[in-house]
Amino acid sequence: MTETMTYPLRLPRSLKRAVERQSKEDRTSINQFVATAVAEKLSALQTAEFFADRKARADFKAFDRLMKRRGGKPPRIGDEMPGSKAKASRHVRDNS
Repeated sequence: MTETMTYPLRLPRSLKRAVERQSKEDRTSINQFVATAVAEKLSALQTAEFFADRKARADFKAFDRLMKRRGGKPPRIGDEMPGSKAKASRHVRDNS
């Protein structure tokens, strides 16, 4: 089981009322609602940090070379770029 700790949380009354309404509508406890909201915010921040780190390590010149290369196969059906007039390949990969 996950270890939990208590934390006295002070919220403006209007925010607390909104949390109470929403948690009641979601059929969750206020505690569960707040814990989920905190987890979602942390996830968003960590995701942004992850992509900022990846961008900092990116080699844009290598990416541009890769994107400009010629050849390859046309996209499969459903993989075309929106608005593209190129016909997609009917080739389907065998996933067995």
